[in-house]
Amino acid sequence: MAGWRAGHQLPHPPGANYTYKFQAKDQIGTFTYFPSVAMHRAAGGFGAFNVYQRPAIPIPYPPPAGDFTLLVGDWYSAGHKQLRQTLDAGGALPIPDALLINGMPSATFVADQGKTYLFRVSNVGLKTSINVRIQGHLLKLVEVEGTHPVQNVYDSLDVHVGQSVAFLVTLDQPPQDYAVVASTRFSPAALTATGTLHYSSAVSRAPGPLPAPPPEQAEWSMNQARSFRWNLTASAARPNPQGSFHYASSFVVPDTPLKLVDNYNIANVIEWDNVPARPDGAAARSGTPVVRLDLHEFIEVVFQNTETELQSWHLDGYDFWVVGYGNGQWTENERPNYNLVDAQSRHTVQVYPNGWSAILVSLDNQGMWNLRSASWDRQYLGQQLYIRVWTPEQSFSNEYSIPTNAILCGRAAGLAH
Repeated sequence: MAGWRAGHQLPHPPGANYTYKFQAKDQIGTFTYFPSVAMHRAAGGFGAFNVYQRPAIPIPYPPPAGDFTLLVGDWYSAGHKQLRQTLDAGGALPIPDALLINGMPSATFVADQGKTYLFRVSNVGLKTSINVRIQGHLLKLVEVEGTHPVQNVYDSLDVHVGQSVAFLVTLDQPPQDYAVVASTRFSPAALTATGTLHYSSAVSRAPGPLPAPPPEQAEWSMNQARSFRWNLTASAARPNPQGSFHYASSFVVPDTPLKLVDNYNIANVIEWDNVPARPDGAAARSGTPVVRLDLHEFIEVVFQNTETELQSWHLDGYDFWVVGYGNGQWTENERPNYNLVDAQSRHTVQVYPNGWSAILVSLDNQGMWNLRSASWDRQYLGQQLYIRVWTPEQSFSNEYSIPTNAILCGRAAGLAH
């Protein structure tokens, strides 16, 4: 979950507070929250949000003896204001100074020999992909952002910015300490954060050198991502039932949340449908683009990365099916190779350097939704747009009215609810 500074509400001013009530409904799993204003995320304003199943809902694996949450991310010695000034001046974010686990250089996880535990890992960094591995232990993947995948076993897992995974680890080794390692991926800086998996009966430290990272080539990571497939027999976590875009504009945050702009028909704020269905090569310009789509449409989105830096993309309000990854320029000839059987469902997808990723989205959640770069420097500089999912049919089964306690701000201030 995240705050919607442009889509739904204004930032909370200093000293103010706001109570946000919502229902977790039926999507259990591993999620995070963070502030979406400016570069506040760099100041550590994030946390875990784990949704557990009700007793009546089964999960497709034996209940673990316990679970551990790991919030892993890049860290910069410069403060969030300084990072913002750097971006405003036309510079790039510096190389991060460290990786942190739960806000610290290290962490210890105490567990009993012979038992199985669930590890929840989220990448809460600004822009750096990570790889996670545990010395001498295998990782059985059991959850990807609220959905259950086929339970493959891995030596290590890549987790890109904004993504979350959960895996089971069985303590089947001699009782001692073992290293829990997170290291950077596809980054000029080789940074590592090392925690400890401590067997409760252990008296000795972790043995030998740290487990080596996987190959740095994107192909290794892409093949691992292709191996993530949706578990069609699982009955618990599932997507929440609620073309190709080219950025011809750099998103400018308006003074009024777009949801209020749309609801009250406020003019001269939104630029409707000025994002072409295919790249047109036009120079980027500043604007507030919103793409209008109909409720219950089924769309294809292709993310094309023409740069040497890995990108990560997130869609608010939805899970989507990741049906394909590839190298080079996407063409329509890629469609026969899409996974249309058991594609993994998630809310954030990586796009490899000089490659593409394709997703399919069922637009079953009415509202104003942010499609943005999960790399926070890119998001801050305008690599985002909004999608308005709408129907003329007025029904509480589609969308509730704006609540009476909603803050009417900007150009909506003073209007009647």
